[in-house]
Amino acid sequence: MKIKIIWLMTASVLLIALIGGCKKDTYTDVPGACPVVESTIPVNLATNVPIAQVITVTFNKKMDPNSILASSFVLRGLSVVPGTLSYNEANATMSFVPTTTLAPNTTYTAKVVAPVRDFAGSALQTDYIWTFSTGDTLSPMVITTDPVNNATGVLLNKIVTATFSMPMDSLSINSTTVTIKNGIVPVNGTVTYSGTVATFSPTSTLASNTLYTATITTGAKNKSGIPLGGNYVWTFKTIDTLPPTVILTDPINNASGVVLNKQISAKFSVPMDPLSITTTTFTLKQGTTTIAGTVTYTDTTALFTPASSLASNTLYTATITNGVKNKAGISMTNNYTWKFTTLILVSPTVISTDPVNNATGVPLNKVESATFSVPMDPLTITTTTFTVKAGAVSVPGTVSYSGSTALFTPANPLAPSTLYTATITTGARNTLGTPLASNHVWTFTTVMLVSPTVISTDPVNNATGVPLNKVVGATFSVPMDPLTITTTTFTVKAGAVSVPGSVSYSGLTALFTPANPLASNTLYTASITTGARNTLGTPLASNYVWTFTTLALPPPTVISTDPVNNATGVALNKIVGATFSVPMDAATITTSTFTLKLGAAAVAGSVSYSGSTATFTPSANLQSGKTYTATITTGAKNQSGIALVSNYVWTFATKAPLGPQPPDLKSVARFGIIAGVGVSNNAGFSVINDMDVGISPGARSSITGFPPAIVVNGALYAADDAAPVPAMLIQAKADLTAAYLFAEGASTPAPATISGDQGGKTLAPGIYKTTSTLSIQSGDLTLDAQGDPNAVWIFQIASSFTTIGGAGGSVILSGGASAKNIYWQVGSSATIGDFTAFKGNIMALTSITLNSNATLVGRVLCINGAVVLTSTNTINKP
Repeated sequence: MKIKIIWLMTASVLLIALIGGCKKDTYTDVPGACPVVESTIPVNLATNVPIAQVITVTFNKKMDPNSILASSFVLRGLSVVPGTLSYNEANATMSFVPTTTLAPNTTYTAKVVAPVRDFAGSALQTDYIWTFSTGDTLSPMVITTDPVNNATGVLLNKIVTATFSMPMDSLSINSTTVTIKNGIVPVNGTVTYSGTVATFSPTSTLASNTLYTATITTGAKNKSGIPLGGNYVWTFKTIDTLPPTVILTDPINNASGVVLNKQISAKFSVPMDPLSITTTTFTLKQGTTTIAGTVTYTDTTALFTPASSLASNTLYTATITNGVKNKAGISMTNNYTWKFTTLILVSPTVISTDPVNNATGVPLNKVESATFSVPMDPLTITTTTFTVKAGAVSVPGTVSYSGSTALFTPANPLAPSTLYTATITTGARNTLGTPLASNHVWTFTTVMLVSPTVISTDPVNNATGVPLNKVVGATFSVPMDPLTITTTTFTVKAGAVSVPGSVSYSGLTALFTPANPLASNTLYTASITTGARNTLGTPLASNYVWTFTTLALPPPTVISTDPVNNATGVALNKIVGATFSVPMDAATITTSTFTLKLGAAAVAGSVSYSGSTATFTPSANLQSGKTYTATITTGAKNQSGIALVSNYVWTFATKAPLGPQPPDLKSVARFGIIAGVGVSNNAGFSVINDMDVGISPGARSSITGFPPAIVVNGALYAADDAAPVPAMLIQAKADLTAAYLFAEGASTPAPATISGDQGGKTLAPGIYKTTSTLSIQSGDLTLDAQGDPNAVWIFQIASSFTTIGGAGGSVILSGGASAKNIYWQVGSSATIGDFTAFKGNIMALTSITLNSNATLVGRVLCINGAVVLTSTNTINKP
């Protein structure tokens, strides 16, 4: 059998090589993925190579380091160069470091010796050979020979060849430069040259078992007249022509007790010609009867594998005829014959069965078994050799074998109160091929069945007020087969709708655990079907059915909220909560069922649920001074699926905004600029975004510099425009005057008195009053809303107001402050400095000027005089 395995492996390897083109050993690989040498240092035909050069070879893929041996690389000049070979897997590079420096002005041949292989086992297909020189020129070199140096067993009719590293001058390749000698005696022959190969054809066959020396002298030159660097010499030995002999057999001659599945082998003294090792030259006989079989050959051993097991206690004769030949074609002198006798067999027996013979009360799920006296051949233990029958009717089933025991597993439970016959036939054989002496037969009778019953249930039949988390149970009269107690045989339904759940079984009790709480005030039907069987395989006589009704539950309610209904002064970072009367289904507490609104606008936020409390967390702080409405809808349900009877709604008001009540701009809020007598853009491309520009009582001719100034998403209006513009402007000016007077007279909370330069200060919301001028000069003024986006500032400035660019002069907003809630009431004129960034609504009595490149988020509202944009100003809607 071993030889068969080796032959199959070899055949597989050859097949892979043929398909993929890669030489292989025992590896498996994707066909066609052969490694190749991708590059070398020095490159092929390189000259002037440094004498300290390290030779490297880079492959196209990572190679198996175990395949790269010292013999995997050869460097030769006038002789083989010793050195150290290493491999770097990271860059797939092999490196050779010569032990000493290379000789100057010398040509070298480097060779990567196949088969080095990659990790998949694919091998380099042929030796990779290249040449280089440490001088200015490349001398020709012999790179391969056939036979190779030190070859043995060379055939006597061998034609000797040598391959050069480059094309040679054919006239220099002759019987003077290419010679073969036996000792000092020249061998007669002819020399030819083709391509890069020189051929020496001996005139007569070589002598056997003889050492020959082949030489190519420095008289051999390439086409440029450059000779070999030195004579190239190699040796080989011819084959020994003594007749082969058989030196070992298995079994040995006159062996006894030979096993019946024996492979017969013969080992030769020398390698043989495989074509001469056949069923004609290697035979096995019993007396004069030839035994059929197959013959294989590997290394120096021939194997005869009988087609079937040998007979027991029988004398066999094996013969190797003199038709076998060694690789030189020399036959054995005489036939070689040896004899052996096979062992005497004792038939196996069945030593025990289960059930035993004539057993009664056998369970219906019984697996029948038979134990043998010795190990058996598993291939002979089948449904043909191991059968169970009820009368003449075969029982379907499967047969298995382990250790010394065969098992028959019926496909279905056996019939009750029935006599069965089990048989092991003589087709069952032991591992030596010996059958039972006779069929082994035994009988048994199955149990008489009494159907199991359900003796109690929980809840009992017609029970009421059953808890919603009830685990439903049924207790049987006898132990049951757990594999038959499943969600198919034990079900609970509400009407025709099955309740999802899991079923378990322990002792005598089966339990049905619903996946979710049961519905309240609902009639349920539980069933155990006849698919439930006891441990003997006996089913219930009929389905067992009982009913029960769950308790009635009141709907859930909201019992408290935070904030409470109609609460005031609620913090702006408030998380809104609602507590229910009972635990709720968390899946129903969402942003759809728990909402918060400001008027009709939904407040963005997230909803969570824990214990009995739902919480709504706004994504941002609430607005001050606003009334919010929170709602829990009827989509919220308790864990029994019962919803609120109606939506639960409550309201609360947030704390008042910081600072005073703001002036109401009313209709003048639409204007980014409004003036009395003139609006001018002196230079540059100023822009007013998302607001109008107006003048009243001034005429349109008093609006100058538009363009290049532009109004985006707004328009220019003047007192002399067609109706209804004049009336609209008069109303806007009236609303501006009212807002101005409101800001001027605001007194709650009490105004804080300020004066002079406010640069570098930070002011909280409130009213700030000065009895003279006010400026922002030595730094920026920061207005901090302290987290209240509705916080208000009113600046009451008795005289002029000026911001000066340079070290500061801008208005900075922090803490959520908004420019729309900042009001600058100026008693005379306001001037916004160069390159400053201003915030808020300027309401000036006399005039307003924006200096060069000043920007403003707010409004420029002048009651009497003019508004001047000096150069390239921007006004954005707050």
